[in-house]
Amino acid sequence: MRLLFGLLMAVAWCGLADRLHADPADESLRLYAVNILHESSGPWDAVYLGKGLILSAAHVVNSATPVVRISGIELPAKVVKIGEYEQVDLALLSVDEERLPVNLRLRRMPLCQQQPRVGQQVIVAVPARIARSRIMSPNVLAPSVRARFSTLIGDVATTGNSGSGVFDANRKCLMGIMSRKFQTRPPNGEPKDIAKYFVPASTIAAFIPTQYRF
Repeated sequence: MRLLFGLLMAVAWCGLADRLHADPADESLRLYAVNILHESSGPWDAVYLGKGLILSAAHVVNSATPVVRISGIELPAKVVKIGEYEQVDLALLSVDEERLPVNLRLRRMPLCQQQPRVGQQVIVAVPARIARSRIMSPNVLAPSVRARFSTLIGDVATTGNSGSGVFDANRKCLMGIMSRKFQTRPPNGEPKDIAKYFVPASTIAAFIPTQYRF
């Protein structure tokens, strides 16, 4: 009995220790999470890069001047560059940096330099929450699309949607922007979510115009 009690206490202490040593930098990633507001839909997700620049998925940014909500403040945004959903699903926006809260003006979100690897832990951040996931093998997809959509994560239901940021769980750099999800469609059953694809940092780096890089 005493041994069982001791084991239960050890398990409880381990759980408490994990919470006490949880990385506060995980939660800090929410500072970079932005909403894009549309009158007809949304809100959609985006990431604050620094210097008034905001990155999202192209298919969530319409042609009208968008409004973004960052740290609870709504600001008009200008579209700097926008790609196409079936080509490069990215959109770069800018807001007046002087109107941002002081705690954001000096912040910068670097792009990850390392290539994603299968099994790597990531964090997906939106304004309301953060969620952890892992990089999946593209082998879960049909052979015809594996090469094109090779950067995938699991945990489809609990992670952010299009435009949300995918971050390296250790380095806290930006690994990519969420773009779409994939499903299996069994002949006699409901579609099942299997993975989400994110546009990787290497594509983002090439997409951002030279004058906006830092």
